[in-house]
Amino acid sequence: MTGIRPLRACGVASDYRSDRSSMVKDFYLPALASSTSYDRAVGYFTASVLAVLGEGIDMFAARGGTMRVVASPYLDQEDINDIEAGYEVRAVMKRAALRDLEQATEDLRGARGLGKLGRLVAEGQIDFKLAYVEERGRVGMYHEKMGVFRDGRDVVAFKGSANETRSGLVGNFEAIEVFRSWDPRDADRAARISENFDDLWNDRTPTLRVVPFTEAAKRVVQRSAQATAGRDDLDELLPVGAPIATTVQAPTGVLGIPHSLAVRDYQKEAVQNWFRNQGRGILRMATGTGKTLTALSAAAQLSSFLREKEDASLLTVVVAPYQHLVDQWAKDIERFGVTPIRAYESISSWSLRAHDLLHALALGAASGGVMVTTNATFGGETFQNLLDSYAGQLLLIADEVHNLGARYLRTQLPEKAQYRLGLSATPERWFDEEGTDALKCYFDEIVFEMGIGEAIRRDALCRYTYTPVLVELDDEEAELYAQVSAKIARLIAAGTDLKESADKDSPLGKLLKKRADIIGHARGKLEALYVEIEKRHKGRHQLIYCAEGKHPLLHEQGIDGPRQLDQVMRMVGNDLRMAVARYTSETKRLVRQDILWRFERDELQAIVSMRCLDEGVDVPASHTAYLLASSSNPRQFIQRRGRVLRKAPGKDRADIVDFVVVPPSGDDAIQLETERNLLRRELARVEEFAHLADNEATTLDVLRPVRERYGLFDT
Repeated sequence: MTGIRPLRACGVASDYRSDRSSMVKDFYLPALASSTSYDRAVGYFTASVLAVLGEGIDMFAARGGTMRVVASPYLDQEDINDIEAGYEVRAVMKRAALRDLEQATEDLRGARGLGKLGRLVAEGQIDFKLAYVEERGRVGMYHEKMGVFRDGRDVVAFKGSANETRSGLVGNFEAIEVFRSWDPRDADRAARISENFDDLWNDRTPTLRVVPFTEAAKRVVQRSAQATAGRDDLDELLPVGAPIATTVQAPTGVLGIPHSLAVRDYQKEAVQNWFRNQGRGILRMATGTGKTLTALSAAAQLSSFLREKEDASLLTVVVAPYQHLVDQWAKDIERFGVTPIRAYESISSWSLRAHDLLHALALGAASGGVMVTTNATFGGETFQNLLDSYAGQLLLIADEVHNLGARYLRTQLPEKAQYRLGLSATPERWFDEEGTDALKCYFDEIVFEMGIGEAIRRDALCRYTYTPVLVELDDEEAELYAQVSAKIARLIAAGTDLKESADKDSPLGKLLKKRADIIGHARGKLEALYVEIEKRHKGRHQLIYCAEGKHPLLHEQGIDGPRQLDQVMRMVGNDLRMAVARYTSETKRLVRQDILWRFERDELQAIVSMRCLDEGVDVPASHTAYLLASSSNPRQFIQRRGRVLRKAPGKDRADIVDFVVVPPSGDDAIQLETERNLLRRELARVEEFAHLADNEATTLDVLRPVRERYGLFDT
């Protein structure tokens, strides 16, 4: 602390009141100038306060000072309604706090404050948490206001009415009481306030819940830090109401490859191949190998090429199957320097901004722009009309491109798109040659391909062990399986076109789904799952894929029984006492984000899912996957394997446990050929998984007795 006045010499008084002193000049700035750490707990905290504190924060940060802030965000009526409707409180709180930060970027003072905050975040000098009351089912706001300055020796603690907002420090009439550790009259109170904050920060205060703020919030302030870099001349505090004679240039919307991104050699090769094919083609890349970043790198290079060679702007439209994938794409796009327009849900929430973007591109006011949308919104009339009105350079990126081969979507693909890029680990459509051909006709050929085996060899995915667990159908299941198989055989013998299998509402499609459901819901899987999870019940980062719907026998017998997912949740959460959450299509979007955030940070041991983790969701920390939902569809089991093979710090190997259904032993419950066909379908998946596993030989030995019984060594 050489050359810096200690706290006891900075001249802080015992109290401050707006009618006789300035909170900022007389208290905050002198205390900051003498402190190495600053803790603050308030009802509301906004980034604009950092602009008010100005130079004091800069000097504090330059000395390596650290801040810890606990605050309660402002809840609007929609937030309150969501809590009352049963939304998870922490998810709503995080949404509200993030909204506060986003709104602050629209205000110059707030943007300057966010810029400072972002730089402190980037340097690890500030952390912030959210607090709320939770007692006997009651949710309330946290309104306590206290603060603690420290210099390594002494403490200055204070309590009072001021919030950590610009109006709280400048515009309002406020009062605070100050307690100094070196004053015998104040020492006990200063120590108690300091201890109270530590208890609060570590979530040890009864009736209060304190949770970390989201990574999304950190990205908001870090973006603002970049946007305000080099504008320190604006950091002098302007009097309230003074005019601001400043022109803020709008972002151009041009994608740029971030310096922090290490583009892999195979990703560069994929982009080069796409350019050689005149900016058209499909990338068949294994799940987890970075298709998104590869596509955005291609878009960034294309945008740069068009500006330099043709002085042309580029509109990039990204189409993804689901809303959560749109949000995921948006985060990656922001890494490339552009805040995209997210087009989904209410048309009014994005349509006006989309039209403004197209006008800016047409007038030359913007050099580029990005819109990211769902398949459903993309196929809708409003979005299609928007694309029809655009006459400039257009790049269409299709995530999980196989979905766009559906009849109602492939007719909506814009012919005016000069550049087209499709992404998928499995671009071929299952039992739909017509849809597959339509995609190849529109996007052109596969210009780059890297399967899971090559990805593992190139260290793009981690190695894995594979454990097939044999599960027998019981007699009832075997009998129903035989009946359904016989009906399928009769339909095919009568000339039913196998293409109808792609239509789940056709007679053949319904029967095929029912037969698959018998396999997926085989009762023996639950007991086998218990055994496998019990072996790993202390482990983290586990995914459990459940079969959809309910057991077909329940429908046959007119029984309203539980879903497999509900049974697994009870088993894992109640019986094995593991921290677990469900992740399904019924799970609200904000809750999904919170589940993945908690899973990544070890607050959850397991996620139980139905299909929703199949496509595109990033869960790189996942270590173990249990596959209850058996599938002969290559896309589904390849996607699920890819989910758990993603690389992550400290992760060098994954573990896949697959529950393989076999006919009941010891009787002739079903005909031999039906049994053989059942096993052929299951063994095709097992051999695909085992082929690249570290324990391939051991895995295949497990299946030897079954192969011998049914004479399937040629399969």
